[in-house]
Amino acid sequence: MNFNQEFQHPPVNTSDWFLTVFIARLPLIGFIMLIVWALDKNGNPNKSNWAKAKLLWVAVWFSLFTLFFLFIGFGAISGFFENFKDFPIE
Repeated sequence: MNFNQEFQHPPVNTSDWFLTVFIARLPLIGFIMLIVWALDKNGNPNKSNWAKAKLLWVAVWFSLFTLFFLFIGFGAISGFFENFKDFPIE
């Protein structure tokens, strides 16, 4: 990479970051825009790297919540069937 290519894009100013973070926090549109910004080859690389990092955090939190609810679900199901072992089968 050439030194001049590294500074080809101007830094993202505060109002652009404000709008970017606002859009990223919208439930479905924000997720779609994060993907668009992460895959954008012609946009600002700072915004692209930020979107990639944000998507990684989304993946980590989604994985943790999935594991948590799986444990809760399996615990509830095993507790439900635990009550049936005391009933005699005729």
